[in-house]
Amino acid sequence: MTARYIESSRLPTAWGEFEMHGFEDAESNKEHVVLTLGDLSNGEPVLARVHSECLTGDALFSMRCDCGNQLQAAMKAISEEGRGAIFYLRQEGRGIGLLNKIRAYKLQDAGADTVEANEQLGFGADMRDYTVLIPMFAHLNIKSARLMTNNPRKVAALEEQGVEVVERIALETGSNPHNEKYLSTKAGKLGHMFEAQG
Repeated sequence: MTARYIESSRLPTAWGEFEMHGFEDAESNKEHVVLTLGDLSNGEPVLARVHSECLTGDALFSMRCDCGNQLQAAMKAISEEGRGAIFYLRQEGRGIGLLNKIRAYKLQDAGADTVEANEQLGFGADMRDYTVLIPMFAHLNIKSARLMTNNPRKVAALEEQGVEVVERIALETGSNPHNEKYLSTKAGKLGHMFEAQG
């Protein structure tokens, strides 16, 4: 629980004007943000997305993953509801970092799947640490969430930290021929739930 709140500002986007809250994790030397919309203090469960940074998908429009599409879909859903939060964590490549992610992509180009590539580089399949969320949820006084995710591990991580997940909302978007193996690996090896695929 090392993340501390720094400052907030408004963030106009294509999906409306969000409030951006900055947090600093002194232990990992990483900076994280939460985008919020509407009044979160009325005690009602908050429509939320816990999103790990994906430079290639979020900013460079990569079709190797579904990350950028999920981020945009979450922002759109929150905008339409008029209330919600996106926790944007700087945990690139499921926690291995950008340069190691490029190395993993090279291994995937040679035939490895996304989990095998991480393991060949000496990492676990998923190195993300969700304890950083504790001070963020506390600062925003969010005690329950309707979580937009396909990943049951995120649901479990929030509940372990005292946040009640009252609903899991599937976020299935961005499937294409370039990420078909990636998505099937996430389902088969990481337990992600894709309702559209059975």
